Amino acid sequence: MASKSKGKASLKTVSSASAEPSAEVMKKLYRDMLLIRRFEEKAGQLYGMGLIGGFCHLYIGQEAVVTGIQSQQQPQDTVVTSYRDHAHMLACGMDPKGIMAELTGRVTGYSRGKGGSMHMFSIEKNFFGGHGIVGASTSVGTGLAFAHQYKEDGGVAVTYMGDGASNQGQTAECYNMAALWKLPVLYVIENNQYGMGTSVSRSSAGQLYRRGTGYGIPGEQVDGMDVFTVQAAAKQALDYVRSGSGPYILEMMTYRYRGHSMSDPAKYRTKEEVESIKENRDPIAHLKEKMLKAKIKEDEIKDIEKKIKEIVTEAAAFAQESPEPDPAELWTDVLVEA
Repeated sequence: MASKSKGKASLKTVSSASAEPSAEVMKKLYRDMLLIRRFEEKAGQLYGMGLIGGFCHLYIGQEAVVTGIQSQQQPQDTVVTSYRDHAHMLACGMDPKGIMAELTGRVTGYSRGKGGSMHMFSIEKNFFGGHGIVGASTSVGTGLAFAHQYKEDGGVAVTYMGDGASNQGQTAECYNMAALWKLPVLYVIENNQYGMGTSVSRSSAGQLYRRGTGYGIPGEQVDGMDVFTVQAAAKQALDYVRSGSGPYILEMMTYRYRGHSMSDPAKYRTKEEVESIKENRDPIAHLKEKMLKAKIKEDEIKDIEKKIKEIVTEAAAFAQESPEPDPAELWTDVLVEA
């Protein structure tokens, strides 16, 4: 693990976690990651059936990132992310039924069927979206951090962005403001190697976690395919931010198995590249292997898998059985009178 650095940027690389997790911790992480994987696979199926309209961006392959970070957060922390957001909702504890209902445009969804894949929120779970504008989550997250500081509630704004969003001008503006005011914000760059259809090597100069160096913001690059490594890096970063030292940047090196969205056939990369990652670096398979080595019985693992399948099946059924919004809903949530 890289050590904390206060006062100047820490340009370290985190590659492995040292502490051996307990069986209960491993089972919890496995359950959480598998729920995301199976939920996203089901969402892909429903999209193919025409039951999900508009855009739909899946998180398959990146499960270790949000699972590891969320496991180290505190209840008062807030979360905001971009359009690849279903996993973050699940990690925050939002109901899979409500998420799937929103994806299918049903009134029982988190935004009453009007937000869809990219725009759902849960104030109860401190989840502030889901944003379709590239880089918007950075600005919203910096604002949430200011709110935490103003209210003195000890919370951290965990702010996710993609590798493409890290190139946006507003991201640099946010870095400057957050550093200047020592805002409690953890910027998480989910570097899944491709900004839409363009590889990071062709679009981004330098390493993304170093972008905060000029502002004095510590940054680290993390193996985002290993949930234990993510946990260790998240704990260090959250402790640093929560101590009042200001913002921190974690660049999570991860990989998405599907295209940018459901409409993207991902022809800009080879099948061999994708299969190599699946075979050698899959975060869920890696964790399962560790569980078996830790003498966790295969029956216990199968029981977890069975329960997750049931949860996702119930969520899909609930969504399809729920009614669509009444046309009158077009006029709700449009204006808030102060």
